Amino acid sequence: MTFGDSLADRVRSFGRGFAVTAAVGAAAGTAAAAYGWWEKDQFEVRHETLPILPEGSAPLRILHLSDIHFVPGQVKKTQWLQALADLKPDLVVNTGDNLSHTKAIDPLIQALKPLMEFPGVFVPGSNDYYAPRIKNPAGYFRGPSKPKKEPLQLDWPKLRSAFGMSGWIDLTNRAQSVVLNGLRFDFSGVDDPHLGRERYAGWPRGTVNQDARPHLKVAVIHAPYQRVLDHFTEAGAGLIIAGHTHGGQICVPGFGALVSNCDLPTWRAKGLHDWESKGFTTPVNVSGGIGTSRFAPVRIACRPEAVMLTLEERPAVTHDNT
Repeated sequence: MTFGDSLADRVRSFGRGFAVTAAVGAAAGTAAAAYGWWEKDQFEVRHETLPILPEGSAPLRILHLSDIHFVPGQVKKTQWLQALADLKPDLVVNTGDNLSHTKAIDPLIQALKPLMEFPGVFVPGSNDYYAPRIKNPAGYFRGPSKPKKEPLQLDWPKLRSAFGMSGWIDLTNRAQSVVLNGLRFDFSGVDDPHLGRERYAGWPRGTVNQDARPHLKVAVIHAPYQRVLDHFTEAGAGLIIAGHTHGGQICVPGFGALVSNCDLPTWRAKGLHDWESKGFTTPVNVSGGIGTSRFAPVRIACRPEAVMLTLEERPAVTHDNT
């Protein structure tokens, strides 16, 4: 065999190997995309229990919804959202990003109508103000996404009005007290920190007698940026409820989220964790979210979720007299 023949054989062999590798890679990519398309509709309810209520309080159930990203025609999502009313929560907390389409408001309201029969509070996310646009998903690895210079406006006032007409309380940069099961809840919420719109309203004020009653302080936000978690933790919040991260949306099995789309550590991108700041500690529930952007409709190792938080009384403090 001549040297020339040997080199030609090597080139052909390399070409065949490259073609096989490319074909395997393409097949794997297609399979992952197909799986991600399927998983985005595998809705789940994550259940958590928190013993944070004053002694003697009855259990209270909070249904946490976030990042629905509704698009007209999402029949399975609609049916699942409507069926959540069967859980009969004492309170619904909606932490924003309800929309992913300019014509999504009316069908979203229909999907949420059974849940709007229950008491609720809400704050907006960026995708309640602005519609998503096509972008390179790899951009999330360079840091949190940034608002477009000329965003496509959504009819947030219409959606906010529908929520308000149902009795849900708007916590956009404001605070309000609500009595649930005989217990006073002091809520404080902010506009979307992802857009830099948060303004702190403090906690609701009341009479001396009201302040003396047992109560729980709950902060409601869309994007769990560290500066906001620090503020509410240091302000004495007993619970912080947030969304935005989608739990990473595309995760690595056994490892977890690769991005959080904010400065939250990726291992906190979903779930119930304690947040510490200046000696204070507050439990934070970050929802993995219900939907996806209409331009990236896949989830991998991160199924869509609502969260049922069952709040129970704190363990009684015992004193050892021995």
